[in-house]
Amino acid sequence: MNFHILTLFPEMVMDGLSTSIIGRAMSKELLTIEAVNIRDFAENKHNRVDDYTYGGGAGMLMQAGPVYGAYQSVLEKAKSKPRVIYLSPQGQTFSQTMAEEFAKEEELVFLCGHYEGIDERVLEEIVTDYVSIGDYVLTGGELPAMVMIDAISRLIPGVLHNDVSAEFESFQDNLLEYPQYTRPEEWHGKKVPEILMSGHHANIEKWRREQSIIRTAERRPDLLEKAELTQKEKELAKKHLSI
Repeated sequence: MNFHILTLFPEMVMDGLSTSIIGRAMSKELLTIEAVNIRDFAENKHNRVDDYTYGGGAGMLMQAGPVYGAYQSVLEKAKSKPRVIYLSPQGQTFSQTMAEEFAKEEELVFLCGHYEGIDERVLEEIVTDYVSIGDYVLTGGELPAMVMIDAISRLIPGVLHNDVSAEFESFQDNLLEYPQYTRPEEWHGKKVPEILMSGHHANIEKWRREQSIIRTAERRPDLLEKAELTQKEKELAKKHLSI
């Protein structure tokens, strides 16, 4: 998997993504991440990439030319034509399902806007996906790009030490993850549930499934609409639905 980030702040994204699990995956060549500085493709000697908007209005707009130049630089080395994701509050909300879809791609480009956005003409020409990480406005697309790359990278084989862990985390079946515990057995007067120390794997899995359903009902009841539940599990969820 090759990630390309078109940005005005390459140091910001590379410093954030070159650590921990993602950094180790890069060193093992399981994935590559490059930040392409849009300013390098400015069409003036002062490296300006923004200008006033036609029709008036507050703020400045990123110009089409530098963005397109940055994109073309990616095309020259990409192994296949990439999907181009524009990080925008107008996009579809990012989800685990979307992360799984993107993880199947060989090349992904993340376009990070700033100021009042980007000239519509270049968006129409290169963007394939408009994606938002939530209904709020940030100063730029760098943080959303980093969030998405982190989520997608975890699904690439070999990135996690335990590949099974990616399969059973929150949202995999539209259910939140069950509570987990480690040593010591008792902390601040609270004990680890006895069933987890029983060694009875079938009962443990049953308990974990029930806890996932209860936690989802209490914290994210909206997810239950897409979850595949038995009638008994639906009744369990109903008992714990948050009001």
